[in-house]
Amino acid sequence: MGLKEQQNCLNQRKIIVFLFLAFIPIALFRLCFNNPFSSIDDTSLQDSSPHVVITSFSSSSSSQEEDTQESTDRVKDESSCDYTQGKWDRDEIGPLYNGSTCGTIKDGQNCFRHGRPDSSYLYWKWKPNQCDIPRFDANRFLDLMRDKHLAFIGDSMARNQLESLMCLLSTVSSPDLVYRNGDDNKFRRWRFESHNVTVSVYWSPFLVAGLEKSGNLDHNVLHLDRVDERWGKDLERIDTVVVSVGHWFLHPAVYYESGSVLGCHSCEASNCTEVGFYDVFRKAIRTTLKAVARSRREVILTTFSPSHFEGRPWDSLGACNMTEPYEGKVLEGLDLDMRQIEMEEFTAAKAAAGEVRLEALDVTAMSVLRPDGHPGPYMYPFPFKNGVPERVHNDCLHWCLPGPVDTWNEIMIEMLRRWRV
Repeated sequence: MGLKEQQNCLNQRKIIVFLFLAFIPIALFRLCFNNPFSSIDDTSLQDSSPHVVITSFSSSSSSQEEDTQESTDRVKDESSCDYTQGKWDRDEIGPLYNGSTCGTIKDGQNCFRHGRPDSSYLYWKWKPNQCDIPRFDANRFLDLMRDKHLAFIGDSMARNQLESLMCLLSTVSSPDLVYRNGDDNKFRRWRFESHNVTVSVYWSPFLVAGLEKSGNLDHNVLHLDRVDERWGKDLERIDTVVVSVGHWFLHPAVYYESGSVLGCHSCEASNCTEVGFYDVFRKAIRTTLKAVARSRREVILTTFSPSHFEGRPWDSLGACNMTEPYEGKVLEGLDLDMRQIEMEEFTAAKAAAGEVRLEALDVTAMSVLRPDGHPGPYMYPFPFKNGVPERVHNDCLHWCLPGPVDTWNEIMIEMLRRWRV
């Protein structure tokens, strides 16, 4: 090989080495920035729980898919949240209304105007273990019920819940009383013209047909196979029904079914068989749910509301005088039994409901924790203005307004919202 050929070969080798060295950084660059594993975020390895991450380089279609998934996840979270399990937390915001700003409070539940000296019972909010209950939004409620008729049917606890709702709604819209019959708000109807919403209350302490004890009758009379006609005749004009009963079933009564005497409760002087009231209560709930489910409508069963006499006479000094909620108190005895019967009948009715939307507003467990929420002696104005009497009448059954019963309506608006989705 000549000198010239050796130089040409050397030059070729130099070119090859130069090209090889030049391609090394390019290869390294492509390896680093085009590596498919480099897009894995460290946080996705640390947290494997389901969640949605929207990145800045996602396409428009993928963002929409992620938004849809986020909404779906939120709905799943809401549906899986058990609002019956939780605790009462201090809430410094307080109620939306008071005893002076709401004009529809029954006199016996207006604890503020009757001189109750403590106010701590107003500053508690129910906090479920798995979620939050939004603060009541009156405008939202009226929007959800636009052009509809909502009716509360039952005893004084149904009326208590109704009066709470009326106070909450009155913070944004004044209702017009368009019908009244009877004392103590037993039969009333209001209209919110701004949204064409009608709200009614029907006094029916047994839900089924019956006669209440009076001066000439020392016991109640119930007909368990048909509903009370006072609300039954208007049922076709009602879109959403809230039913709530319980405590009147504890009174002495004689029961009829298909025109024949079935038995009685606490009826020593009557010539019939003692059958107690639990099975009767069950039959009344069953008859009612069958009746309201015959047409397409929304039905809410508010469960048994506990009292807090705690074994003391209703006129004893110091009955239900607590100022804070219980901690850790569990359902037992009558409260547990009544709630269990309602939930069993609700479950059976829901399985056969068809197109009817049926839900249980299960307030028993959360309400048993609130012995501080009753009027107590302040069912009457200023009971101690002339000193401390030996005996004093106490209401340890109904709820002060504002008070814990407002929470029931906060939960109810969430039920309505899910139904409207």
